[in-house]
Amino acid sequence: MTMELAPSILSANFAQLGVDAKAALDGGGTVLHLDVMDGHFVPNLTIGPAVVASLRKTIPDATFDCHLMIENADEYIPAFAEAGANWISVHQEACVHLDRTLHLIESHGCKPGVVINPATPVHMLDEVLEIVHHVLVMSVNPGFGAQHFIANALKKVAALARIRESRGFGFRIEIDGGVALDTVGDIVRAGAEILVAGSAVFSHGDIRENARKLLATARSAAAQGEPKPRLRRAATAARGSKSDRSLRKT
Repeated sequence: MTMELAPSILSANFAQLGVDAKAALDGGGTVLHLDVMDGHFVPNLTIGPAVVASLRKTIPDATFDCHLMIENADEYIPAFAEAGANWISVHQEACVHLDRTLHLIESHGCKPGVVINPATPVHMLDEVLEIVHHVLVMSVNPGFGAQHFIANALKKVAALARIRESRGFGFRIEIDGGVALDTVGDIVRAGAEILVAGSAVFSHGDIRENARKLLATARSAAAQGEPKPRLRRAATAARGSKSDRSLRKT
């Protein structure tokens, strides 16, 4: 499994966006995650194709991962592709004709991805897993950075990893939200391989060093593999006697 860090510019300093993005990539990031929000599908407004195009001039070689948290994505996919996106992902919850939208992304020379929110089950993607380049699992509710990690996302990541193996699919597993030094180990062990991180990289200290530490922690967890399951204590005798109750307290 190739572990990749995808710094999210949502948490960068927009007054020096190119500088911050380059620093995160210098620290080991290989994919630049660009959050596009429309104020309708999610309660925030961020960037459009013009910003993507400007960043592409500054950073010509990096992989641009455009995460469209918008309604009517089909209308904007051509513009983001022309602006320099390499990967474009859309939300299952926002697409009426998801299969058509994913093929539209591919027709514009970009890798198609599908995203699910915290309340959306994995089985909603059954019919498109064969055609996507990556599946992005949201581990926060989309719209804002610096949110707490929703642990139930780990079950989704693990389920996707099992499906991929059992059905021989090739999609990659990406996760976005609350990825930090204290969560990345569990995330990687569950099966995620593309780690979107905003606050953990950009919000404090040295951007390069933050990226290096996060990626190193992730790779270390991946090398250790999955933790061994804990053995449950054997059940005691049926309830009833005082001695039974005392045994259960020990």
